[in-house]
Amino acid sequence: MLKFTEEHEWLKIEGGVATVGITNYAVEQLGDLVFVELPEVGASFSKNDDAATVESVKAASEVYCPLDGEITEVNAAITADPSLVNSDPLGAGWFFKLKLKNPADADGLLDEAAYKELTA
Repeated sequence: MLKFTEEHEWLKIEGGVATVGITNYAVEQLGDLVFVELPEVGASFSKNDDAATVESVKAASEVYCPLDGEITEVNAAITADPSLVNSDPLGAGWFFKLKLKNPADADGLLDEAAYKELTA
């Protein structure tokens, strides 16, 4: 199940764990990424906390935690090669995995149709 935030993060939720990244729209707005800073494994975040940072040739931007939870894994490959986010934002360019405090909270996020409407 894919969900989206108004801040342009995507979540793929499986078994109470969300894989989180930034959307194609966000990547297009940012341009080529040159730096990614990820959170620490074990860190806990509340919804809308700053969880990661990206820098592109155009700007720096925060990646927000979409829901309350704890970081269980980060994608070290994108810190070594930020261009993975540009080339495959919904796949190899994921940022972190978040064990959701309350998985039902995901119901309040946007589905794909609502997100497409937001970015149209």
